[in-house]
Amino acid sequence: MTDDPNLHDAACHCGTVRFRVRLADGFNTIRRCDCSFCRMRGAVVVSARLGDLEFLSGQENLTLYQFNTGTAKHWFCKTCGIYTHHQRRSDPSQYGVNVACINGVSPFDFPEVIVNDGVHHPADGPSGIAGVLRYSPA
Repeated sequence: MTDDPNLHDAACHCGTVRFRVRLADGFNTIRRCDCSFCRMRGAVVVSARLGDLEFLSGQENLTLYQFNTGTAKHWFCKTCGIYTHHQRRSDPSQYGVNVACINGVSPFDFPEVIVNDGVHHPADGPSGIAGVLRYSPA
């Protein structure tokens, strides 16, 4: 590892898929989406440029899921089923990376997470932010 605060090691739950990612703007891009798929998946993501994700092992164990327009590409570990990352529909030059896969990071570390309006996707016309999700410890 380097001293680069935006460079992180990450893995799926079972550890078969391991990767290193440089975040485009640290955790400043943290967000959720309210489209039909993301609502069910429930992941909190951050952005990385396509060239800034490097697989260390297990890339062959990923499976791809696409729906609707097929533009976004969502990858999951075939063994544990964990969503690791996706190529974004709104910006195909970037990945959305599952925050929970990043070593030492939890989605609950962030008290507020923006929820993007994926129901009214920018590629489909006007869009905006659906709201802000606030985590409150019990």
